[in-house]
Amino acid sequence: MIDLRALRENPEPYRDSQRARGADVALVDRIIEADEARRAALGAFESLRAEQKAVSKSVGRASAEERPAVLAQAKALAEQVKAAEAASNGAATVLDELAHQFQNLIEGAPAGGEEDYVVLRHEGPAPRDFAAEGFEPADHLALGEGLDIIDTRRGAKVSGARFYFLKGWGMRLELALMTAALDKAVAHGFTPMTTPTLVTPQIMGGTGFLGAHSDEIYYLPTDDLYLVGTSEVALAGYHTDEILDLSKGPKRYLGWSTCYRREAGAAGKDTRGIIRVHQFNKAEMFSYCRPEDAVAEHQRLLALEEEMLALVGLPYRVIDTAAGDLGSSAARKFDCEAWLPTQNRWMEVTSTSNCTTYQARRLAVRERLADSKGTRPVATLNGTLATTRWIVAILENQQRADGSVVVPEGLRPYLGGIEVIESAA
Repeated sequence: MIDLRALRENPEPYRDSQRARGADVALVDRIIEADEARRAALGAFESLRAEQKAVSKSVGRASAEERPAVLAQAKALAEQVKAAEAASNGAATVLDELAHQFQNLIEGAPAGGEEDYVVLRHEGPAPRDFAAEGFEPADHLALGEGLDIIDTRRGAKVSGARFYFLKGWGMRLELALMTAALDKAVAHGFTPMTTPTLVTPQIMGGTGFLGAHSDEIYYLPTDDLYLVGTSEVALAGYHTDEILDLSKGPKRYLGWSTCYRREAGAAGKDTRGIIRVHQFNKAEMFSYCRPEDAVAEHQRLLALEEEMLALVGLPYRVIDTAAGDLGSSAARKFDCEAWLPTQNRWMEVTSTSNCTTYQARRLAVRERLADSKGTRPVATLNGTLATTRWIVAILENQQRADGSVVVPEGLRPYLGGIEVIESAA
């Protein structure tokens, strides 16, 4: 939810944000008009109600001759107040519906669509020159099948396309990544959480996920519940309708959960292997902080993501995502993309978003001001610390000519010290 007062007082930044996103600029004016209509309707209702109260009080003071006329006036005013209240509520509903259509006000994100990102820097080791090493790299699925650690054929037999089994060292590699992420987060003051993977429409909508991309979400109509695509959703809803004490700093959580995505808009994209699947595991950072601290907190989350990428030794780049490729709740988003040698491209492995006060306004998460004169919405931020997809980049970047895979040094303590995953055959 946007700050309606700020939009009303200075609408141009909101128009600029819509332009940068490639969204409907005219929505700003429709919201302003609806806000004016709501305030006018509310004013009329309150004026009539005040008049009704005054007339009602005068009944007892009226003479016997005056009383029938006063009672008739009170009755007429009661009907007018009822109608005015309905009109006021209707105007508020229209405004609320329009305001919920508005995506978050961007903060520094480049204008444009999916291809208009800005590369901020390249990090980690240089991508390997496999030709110089004398062999053609195999893709992650060929490696996974050769090592008997990924089985998509039986995954499809059991659940359909884009499902899979992780076996043996594949399952343990995923667990090692998740556990390393957990250790990293706890060392930096995050509270670890096992989160629900089913949430109510109020929570899913409050986080901004029921907009343009709602077809990506699995819905269970019998129970009126949604399967989450990230533990961000449950963590954003954790403090719904609460007033937080942030006097000692942000509240930081690390959500560990299985995630589900329909991938409805991904027809023909990454259909081979486990890059884009319907079910995966993820360790997700989530932070509640003061709005003025959100930019610094965003950099903190990005730095932790990069520490994890350094731990597994992947070549990666950091991009500033363009406005038109942001989710509706994000004001700015940084992605880390690992090098995928068999596709000669960069693949997203982490993202971190600053959602400013957008989600907190929808979910009524506030903090009490220091002078105790009121409350205000907090800022929320999220960031991926590890996910199943990382296995893709690790296998392809750490492979050897014989099909074995070198375990990243940072993960070896989580895998019993094993240095190389080799075929059992």
